[in-house]
Amino acid sequence: MPDPSSSRDDSGLPLVAMRNIVKRFGTFTANAGINLDIFKGEAHALLGENGAGKSTLVKILYGLLEPTEGEILFEGKAVSFANPEAARAMGIGMVFQHFSLFDNLSVAENIALVLPKGDSLKNLNTRIDAVAMRYGLKLEPERPVWSLSAGERQRIEIARCLLQDPKLIVLDEPTSVLTPQEAETLFATLDVLKSEGRAILYISHRLEEVRRLCDRATVLRAGRVVGTCDPKAETARSLAAMMVGTHLVDVRAMPADDLGPERLAVQNLSMPAADLHGVSLSDISLSVHAGEVLGIAGIAGNGQDELFAAISGEHPAQQQGSVRIDGLGVGCEGITARRQFGAAFVPEERNGHAAAPDFSLSQNVVLSRHATGGVSRNGFLDLPASRALAREIIGKFDVRASGVDPAARTLSGGNLQKFLVGREISRTPSVLVLNQPTWGVDASASAAIRQMLIDLSRAGSAVLVISQDLDELFEISDRLAVIHDGHLSPPLQTRATTREEIGLLMGGATMADLAHAH
Repeated sequence: MPDPSSSRDDSGLPLVAMRNIVKRFGTFTANAGINLDIFKGEAHALLGENGAGKSTLVKILYGLLEPTEGEILFEGKAVSFANPEAARAMGIGMVFQHFSLFDNLSVAENIALVLPKGDSLKNLNTRIDAVAMRYGLKLEPERPVWSLSAGERQRIEIARCLLQDPKLIVLDEPTSVLTPQEAETLFATLDVLKSEGRAILYISHRLEEVRRLCDRATVLRAGRVVGTCDPKAETARSLAAMMVGTHLVDVRAMPADDLGPERLAVQNLSMPAADLHGVSLSDISLSVHAGEVLGIAGIAGNGQDELFAAISGEHPAQQQGSVRIDGLGVGCEGITARRQFGAAFVPEERNGHAAAPDFSLSQNVVLSRHATGGVSRNGFLDLPASRALAREIIGKFDVRASGVDPAARTLSGGNLQKFLVGREISRTPSVLVLNQPTWGVDASASAAIRQMLIDLSRAGSAVLVISQDLDELFEISDRLAVIHDGHLSPPLQTRATTREEIGLLMGGATMADLAHAH
C-alpha cells in the first residue's frame, strides 16, 4: 500500500498529466494552455471562480469534451477519451455535484445502471456491502432512493464509482448539500482512498475544506493556470485572492443590538406540496424585525423553495394573517400586491425566474418595478426612466456590463446577481427575502452582495436569507433557524450557536435533542 504522505509513486511519474490543454468554443477560449499533474495518493484541489475554466477542463479529463489542442497522459502513456465510458475503463471516476439518481429505484438498482457492460449483477448487494464497510459509506442496497437524505444519496454516487475500481476520482463540490457532520464522514472516506494510493481531484469553493483535505492546489483564472500551492500553507483568504487576482474586501458584520418593529411575520403557515416531489410546509412561524438579518439553513429539498414561494406570494396561502408585512395581513395576496406593500424578493434561479435572459437590463428592471413606481406612468411604461434606473443600479452596485443596455444573458453569474439584488435594494424595501443569494457567485461578488444585505438591514429593513451556505449564514445572520422536511426550528442567536448544532438540526435533530446533548 502506498505511503499516503507521499504524492508520488516509485516511478516519479504523475498518474495523470494534462499537457497544454486548449479548448475553444468558437472565438471563446475556455482553457488556454493548461498543464496539470495529479499523482497517486494525492488529493489535488482545482480552484477558480465561475468561468475560470474548471468545468471545461474536468469534462475533457472525463471524456465529455475533446480538447482543441494538447494531450492527456495516463500513467505516462498518451490517451484519448471519446466518452465517459472510455475514461471509466481507464480508471477515472467522477462524482458530480448534481446527483443522477432515480428516486423510485433502490440503491442497488441505481448502482447497477452504471456498471460496465458485461459486469455481472450476481451478488451485487454483497459487493455493495463490502464497499460500504471498507469506506464507511453505510448503505442499504434495498432502500428506495426517495427515502434517503442528501448525504446518503451522495454515498450511492461514491459507491458506484468505487465499484469500478478507479485510480482517480473527481469530486465536484461534494459538500454543497451536506451537513457539517456528513462532510466529516466524507473526509474520512477520502482519507482512506488516499491511503490506498488513489488520486482525488477535488473541486470546491469551500476553501477551509480544501486546506483540511488537499495536498496541493492548482488555481485557474480566465482559463489559465495562475499558480500551484500547498493549501495547508495558505489561508482561505490568500487562496481566494489567488482566485480573483485581487485583495478581497472584508464583510463588515455590524451587531444588530437595537432592533426596530416587526416587519415580516409568518404565523402557523401550512401548505400542501405542489407536486409529488415537493415538500409540504408544516406550521411554520417566524418573525424578522427592522435592523436584523434572519438566516434559514437547511439541506436542499427540505422546503426552502416552497417557503420562498409562500412568503413572496407566488403560492398564496389560505389565511390572510399567515403572512404579515408591517402588520398587514397579505397571506392571500399575490407577489405584485406584496411588493406594493413594501416587500422585495430575489429567487434562487437567476435566469428565467429572477430575470428574463434575452431582455435588456432596463427591461428586467421593469419586471419587478412596474407596480412600485418609477418606471411607469398612468399605465404606460416610462422607458427613459427604466434605462436611467438600470444605469443607476449598474453604477451603484458595481455591475460589470458591456454596452449601454445589454441583455441579461451577457452578464456573468456574479454580475447578474449583483444587478438583481441591487434592483430590489435600490427600492429600500421594508422587507427583503432572498433564496440562495450567492449560489454560484464568485468570492468578490459574494462579499459585495453580503455587505449589501447587512447595510440594508442596518438601515431599517428586515432581511430574510434562505441559504445552503453555512459560512454565509454565520457571516451575515443575527439569528439562525433551520428548515427540515418542511418544519422550521425556533431561531438561535448566531453568536451563541455553532456549526455543529446547526448541522444536527439540518439532519433532523430537535431543539430537545440539542438540549440533551449539552
